[in-house]
Amino acid sequence: MQKSLSVSNSGLSNIALFISDLHLCASRPHITAAFITFLQQTATKANALYILGDLFEYWAGDDDIGEEFHQQIITAFKTLADTGVEIFFMHGNRDFLIAENFCLAAKVTLLQDPSMIKLHGQKILLSHGDDLCTDDVAYQQFRVQVRDKKWQEDFLSQPLQARKKKIEAIRMRSEQEKSQKSAVIMDVNADAVAALLIKYQPDVLIHGHTHRPNRHIMYLNGKSITRWVLGDWYEQGSYLICDESGCRSVNL
Repeated sequence: MQKSLSVSNSGLSNIALFISDLHLCASRPHITAAFITFLQQTATKANALYILGDLFEYWAGDDDIGEEFHQQIITAFKTLADTGVEIFFMHGNRDFLIAENFCLAAKVTLLQDPSMIKLHGQKILLSHGDDLCTDDVAYQQFRVQVRDKKWQEDFLSQPLQARKKKIEAIRMRSEQEKSQKSAVIMDVNADAVAALLIKYQPDVLIHGHTHRPNRHIMYLNGKSITRWVLGDWYEQGSYLICDESGCRSVNL
């Protein structure tokens, strides 16, 4: 089990915010504007912001950080970080190629998936959530392929524009395939969730990916565990706030 993180900022009352599945892109400026407003008006009141994957609609490589849209997001992160808020990012299935150069430029700390944090005496396990969707066998095979270090090195060695075209083609094929899959297949598998909880023994599990925001209470070996599923930002942004009073979901 990897080392736990501890959120602590003596100047604030230990507030952590959790978001995922923003799918930011230049073609959806209203969501970008909502996100930047969230960073400026809401996240500044927290100690830490955790982004649990799919920050961007896709990420073709860190050599694309100079693109104007990406610079807008990087600047917003830097501005937030300069106020003292810690920003953590975990790879999703759309932006797993985000690497050190982006994190350094944006003043963001990259987290492994899963990661455990300690907050208000509770052990909180964080994950993007896509590896819990084990009923989608085709996706899991694809996930193993693209997370392979050699595959990523070969892909990133190609010209940036060629990479973007390939990603667009993959996205189109993925959307077609999803339209033919049942909602059950694309949701988390109960056995996969239980196995994760048995391994890490958290008090709370927070993940995204499925775009099905909800609060689930699970019982494992006589212990009650809360599973929070974060919402996506396609239509309306939302976030999970955890403070001394507990965790609660908030729509923008």
